[in-house]
Amino acid sequence: MSKEFGARDINEITQDDIFTFLARITQGNKQNTKRNRITTLSSFFNFTANTFDPQLANPCDGALLKKMFKRAKIIEWHFLEKKVVDEMIFRTINPRNRIILELLGREGMRISEVLKLTPADIDGRKQTLRRPKSGKEKEFVYIPLRLSNRITDYIQIQKIGHNEKLFPISYAGARAMVRKAGSTVDVHLTPHDLRRFAATCASPCGTPIEIVSKVILRHANLSTTQRYLGKVSDTEAIRWIENLYA
Repeated sequence: MSKEFGARDINEITQDDIFTFLARITQGNKQNTKRNRITTLSSFFNFTANTFDPQLANPCDGALLKKMFKRAKIIEWHFLEKKVVDEMIFRTINPRNRIILELLGREGMRISEVLKLTPADIDGRKQTLRRPKSGKEKEFVYIPLRLSNRITDYIQIQKIGHNEKLFPISYAGARAMVRKAGSTVDVHLTPHDLRRFAATCASPCGTPIEIVSKVILRHANLSTTQRYLGKVSDTEAIRWIENLYA
């Protein structure tokens, strides 16, 4: 900020100056990051006014700035019931499609990660994700023995080469398959809905949030995971308190 306004009197800084400055330094950032930037800047002007110059008007208080840099709206997710997802998976006869649905809905994988899998990435119940979304060199997904055996049988039956993709279909094709599977249980479904379900299913079963976050969803921080888990109902809160102190 000192590079931007260092040579000017603080009273000369206008709302337009602040808008131009923030628009430049927050270009490409998420809305919450933009909001944090203007909050920090506003705090600086408030501190200056309270400490040195009571007549100083805060240029961050303009209506346009508040509108452009307001906090992002919290999304209320639609949560799926376990029995609905189980029924959908059991109704899926095609082995390839069923494995994809299980990796999405029970292991919390992203559809892009599922479509990149090759036999070389699979070591029993441990799967290696190359070049994951996090930017790390690799991440790991852990799967139950039953699903691991099903994948092994699928590779052998389909005679898939060591470095060939397990599921050579497009992203659009995978989305269409998931949508069609959802229609069998009267649910409008996307691949990411199933990833969220993996988290919301694990959490009520007593799985620590650290495991949900770092192992199932592989999030960088817990706050992102908490958005997936949504709000706890009064009934759910009471049930857990009863179980805890029974």
